[in-house]
Amino acid sequence: MTPDPSPPAGSGDGAAPGAYYGRGLPYLPVDTAPGKIIAIEGTDGVGRSTQIRLLREWLEVQGYGVVETGWTRSPLMKPTIELAKASNTLNKLTFVLLYATDFADRLEKEIVPALKAGFIVLADRYIFTALARGALRGIDKNWLRNLYGFAIVPHLVFYLKVDVDTLIRRVLESSGMDYWESGMDLKLGDDIYDSFRTYQNKLLREYTGLAEEFGFRVVDARQPIELIQNQLRQQIGAFLK
Repeated sequence: MTPDPSPPAGSGDGAAPGAYYGRGLPYLPVDTAPGKIIAIEGTDGVGRSTQIRLLREWLEVQGYGVVETGWTRSPLMKPTIELAKASNTLNKLTFVLLYATDFADRLEKEIVPALKAGFIVLADRYIFTALARGALRGIDKNWLRNLYGFAIVPHLVFYLKVDVDTLIRRVLESSGMDYWESGMDLKLGDDIYDSFRTYQNKLLREYTGLAEEFGFRVVDARQPIELIQNQLRQQIGAFLK
């Protein structure tokens, strides 16, 4: 698959990259912040973390300051989310709100300060992960988008796209199938393998819709790591120039 350099980045509703999607945080204006947000999206097993690590090394060699942020990495919320997932006693809406709180904490304490300092923020997943997973669990899509109205529109969003058969092979060869990434909470089946296939097929369809709505730059994640990295560097380098 040849990556398409033409789609606009970040927004499906006309908001400009670097601005808030909605009302935003009134005490944290970002209109003149010189930094950039580059998000890497895709389901678990596609190689996001590896690509971000390589991108950080490359960008720093180019002279850019880089800050990494990632899903459920807020020091405030990470322990709570891990406890909630381990106990599996909270309802779907509560989980959605926990993830939104995690993102809000990282936005205020990591992302906005980095943007104001002129850093590049590399995001290992962004709000689109929440939109895809929430929609699969029956949460109203418009409500989800309004909930994340305080998020900042990324300057670039890359979607590492993979087919479910390739994904299954990679997951089995690495850490194995996880309860949540297999959608077992949705009661898709007693067999974790069949549940994983069904859940990931649904999730990949959600990502495909989001890619069209928000103008993701799609990269074929079935390629070797080095080829994917070269494509990312070419597009990011062109953007930053």
